Amino acid sequence: MRTAAGAGPPLLFLHGYPSSSYDWRHLLELLPEQEFACFDFLGFGLSEKPRDHVYSLLEQADLVEGIVRLLDIDRVVLVAHDMGTSVTTELLARDIEGRLPFRLLSVLLLNGSMVLERASLTTSQKLLRSRLGPLAAKLSNERSFRAQFGRLFSPSHPLTPEEAADQWALLAYGGGNRILHRLTHYLHERVTYADRWHGALRDWDGELELAWGMLDPVSTEAVLSAVRALRPRAPVTRLAELGHYPQLEAAGALAPIVARLAGIGR
Repeated sequence: MRTAAGAGPPLLFLHGYPSSSYDWRHLLELLPEQEFACFDFLGFGLSEKPRDHVYSLLEQADLVEGIVRLLDIDRVVLVAHDMGTSVTTELLARDIEGRLPFRLLSVLLLNGSMVLERASLTTSQKLLRSRLGPLAAKLSNERSFRAQFGRLFSPSHPLTPEEAADQWALLAYGGGNRILHRLTHYLHERVTYADRWHGALRDWDGELELAWGMLDPVSTEAVLSAVRALRPRAPVTRLAELGHYPQLEAAGALAPIVARLAGIGR
């Protein structure tokens, strides 16, 4: 977990699959006066990676609650990407039910396949979800990872060799690449809990915005349109030249949005 003191309210960053809180480093450098916290979900980055675990987003949401409790804060501005967006929708659902133990001041959702049927899953994701998933995870290697991960980035902001090496090292730490089929369990949960999480997107009455890399090959414009159908009044910033990882490709495009939402939270 990484934290920093500063002006409030605290920003809490939730990363996506298959990466880690390392994704936020460029954005955090552009918010030097802001209090923040970010951490690796169980199974990702430098976190523990139990081999036979069921990696549920419900548990990851519990982990968010635990982190907030550990930090002894009672309000946050939430910024989430990819898998983290579905963890966020579970937190929204809990807030609607009146059982979230902290106040969500505002939320910013980046590219994430929250409406799964509108997403264009990668070949790797489809394979890992299938009965061949354990074999695919066993055979995973840095070369194939670099090729697949690189396709998520836009032509004008390509994945660099250095970034690819860092991302693979974090994924492979503690054998994380060998449990990729287990880490994709969240895709099944996006189906199982679709009504709950879509309803939370629609019904949560707080400040929620979207910032979207429009060249994302997975969480495409079709996904954005489906999310907006659920929440038509949500402000959207379309990042025309960016892909699936806006925070890695051009953090400067996100920093003003995050800073403004933190200001609204005050």
